[in-house]
Amino acid sequence: MVSALVRVLGTRHLALAEDAVQDTLVRALETWKFGPAPSNPGGWLMRSARNRATDLLRRQGRLDRLGPELERTLEGALAEAADGGEAGGHAIPDDELRLMFSCCDPDLAPAAQVAVILKYLCGFSVREIAQGSLTSEAAVEKQLFRARRTLEARERLCEVRDPGQVRARLRPVQSAIYLLFSEGYHGAHPQRAVREDLCHEALRLAVLLSRLPAGNGPETRAMVALFCLLAARLAARQDDDGHLLLLAEQDRSRWDRALIAEGLRWLGDSAVGAELTAWHLEAAIAAGHATAPTFEATDWGAIRRLYDRLWRLDPSPVVALNRAIAVGMAESAEAGLRALAAIEGRERLARSPFLPAAVAEFELRAGRPERAVVQLEAALSLSRNGAEAAVFRRKLAACRG
Repeated sequence: MVSALVRVLGTRHLALAEDAVQDTLVRALETWKFGPAPSNPGGWLMRSARNRATDLLRRQGRLDRLGPELERTLEGALAEAADGGEAGGHAIPDDELRLMFSCCDPDLAPAAQVAVILKYLCGFSVREIAQGSLTSEAAVEKQLFRARRTLEARERLCEVRDPGQVRARLRPVQSAIYLLFSEGYHGAHPQRAVREDLCHEALRLAVLLSRLPAGNGPETRAMVALFCLLAARLAARQDDDGHLLLLAEQDRSRWDRALIAEGLRWLGDSAVGAELTAWHLEAAIAAGHATAPTFEATDWGAIRRLYDRLWRLDPSPVVALNRAIAVGMAESAEAGLRALAAIEGRERLARSPFLPAAVAEFELRAGRPERAVVQLEAALSLSRNGAEAAVFRRKLAACRG
């Protein structure tokens, strides 16, 4: 809905489009509970969003300046979106994906481009963007403020039609889709630790990206492979009561074997050319987990070697954390603790519960439950939602027992 509005109104009315959509959804929640939903809910929402956007423009004294043809143009665009049709003549036949490329203004820094996509098109909160990018909420707020001023200064929405434009803006779009999946798989949402809707939407967008001639490169195929291999485990990530299950606790019979096979096929298709990307290595790691018959049978030596290569490509604290865990599983708890202690830029993980949780796991494996308790209490204090907190409480009870 935001994409359809902004396609007509332009990015200078990005905030107005978001307000119109939010008001429309609130109205639907308030009115539909008193009677049956409309026969065409999508069309009702689109028409209501159009009317609300028109009202907001009129209140701001902008409607007349936008020209008398605005409502006719908006009516056509929203009717097309409500009917599920695709706009003709576009290089990117999907409203949301097309607007992602449009938001990647070359005058914005790559991190700001990604933040704009996540905030205005994916509905992320500032907190979720900050958690995903390992930065502060204040820094994200500044990024978004500057980006909005830049975009609002544009007269029209930039329509990305040329393959060269697609290639030039591809990387931030890929990064935003990757973070969209990550937030769905294990994100910072305060109520929902697993959001399958975000994972499936990211997979849909990644597949659409792979169908663009300028987007169908090895890195995009590797990203699709990664999403398939991780999404195959979604049904097993929570038990019947909604409790989060760690990889070692999951019932692997609930993994989607067809989706694993699809991920392996995409991974094979990505193995062309000379470039090895981080997504290739992440997909290979996911494949190692997906093909292991049990947690104990996982080839941790191979996983560790893949993380070694990934860390050389991307020496970030998150990759270093995951590599340290693989070191501990492949070698010993003490080796894992040394690798965790050696992580550079540990301060960027200060707001994440996963570093103390990893330390606690290896302290417990090393036979020091009292130290594990201290670390698990730290992880509990940093937990981002109730599901994470329940995992740490469960482990604390086991340590104290």
